[in-house]
Amino acid sequence: MAYTLDFSTPVNSALLIYILFSVQKIIFPSTSTPKAIPTEFKHGYSWMPKEHPPTVLFKTYTPKTLEPFDGKSGGRILLAINGIVFDVTAGRNFYGPDGMYGNFAGRDASRGMAKQSFDLDMLTAIDQPLDKLQDLRPDEIENMKGWIDHFSNKYIICGKLVDNDAA
Repeated sequence: MAYTLDFSTPVNSALLIYILFSVQKIIFPSTSTPKAIPTEFKHGYSWMPKEHPPTVLFKTYTPKTLEPFDGKSGGRILLAINGIVFDVTAGRNFYGPDGMYGNFAGRDASRGMAKQSFDLDMLTAIDQPLDKLQDLRPDEIENMKGWIDHFSNKYIICGKLVDNDAA
């Protein structure tokens, strides 16, 4: 079945005129200079921060040196998963003192993340050696790796976690 273009209808004529006008504007753009200088950025850009955020240095942490970064004093919030320390300050609603994951702030969260448990017994005492996680099942290890991937894509890696006597 063959179709023919019928320009006798007003809709087709209007569409043809619009298409020709659009093509003409693309092929022959306006070269006139503006009559007034733009003033919307006269007082600076509104998206500029008031101050530069603090620089984050990659450091070696121990359970004892990681503990103060629990967000209770309003400062930075760090947590570790499998030896990787993440700055989760941007997620204060989740990892701060009143957040759902608040008990992981300033701590090694490896076991809790692997087992998907927020219980306090998932945390190793800060004066004990790091949890070696040797009793985790393969699916729990995969779960922990999934959390590491998630955190790596969302938060800054700011250090590594080692035993208290290793630093």
